[in-house]
Amino acid sequence: MTKPPHRDAKPKGAADEQPGQVRASDTAASANVPLIVGIGASAGGLEAYKAFFENLESADGMAFVLVSHLSPDHASMLPELVARYTSLVVMEAADGMDVEAGHVYIIPPDATLTISGGVLQLSKPAPPRQYRFPIDTFFASLAEDQGDNAVCIILSGAGSDGARGLGAIKERGGLTLAQAAIDHIAIAGMPASAAATSLVDNIVPVEQMPARLKA
Repeated sequence: MTKPPHRDAKPKGAADEQPGQVRASDTAASANVPLIVGIGASAGGLEAYKAFFENLESADGMAFVLVSHLSPDHASMLPELVARYTSLVVMEAADGMDVEAGHVYIIPPDATLTISGGVLQLSKPAPPRQYRFPIDTFFASLAEDQGDNAVCIILSGAGSDGARGLGAIKERGGLTLAQAAIDHIAIAGMPASAAATSLVDNIVPVEQMPARLKA
């Protein structure tokens, strides 16, 4: 009687896979993951966004998620306004969207935005004003989801939203940037609060940030 082959037998010609060996399919999958850049802003944010995207020559391999303080009572024109300054695809974020390179996703009003598995998670309504820290919330989820493949940027704005989330990004090896307080565009509250954590990698004018990302 012929002995049947063991069910774990490899097909003839199959190469032995060594421990720790990276398969080609794994490498390809990793190559498709964009560098996800979370950008937080409040008062003065539109001018900062304008300066950022007008100085972004290319966004190969990068995706951007903009988290702004928006009035919960009105529709936002921010996607239309930002689209004037960039050739990237600009859209309002929606629940279940995959984050793709070459795209800009913008939080809608009265919403909490997070990310899990590279997919945007959106819930409404947002918490009451005194408990609403949308930038911290998104940055913290970005840190948890992307680790050292995450970038956060704090732009113009009053208050301190974003500083705690920036700390979470830094703890997991991501890149942290803040707008220079001397920058004529900036309202210094949020960038200064970020700088006070001593966890910001670079404090630079907005115009220099795209080059820092490319570097």
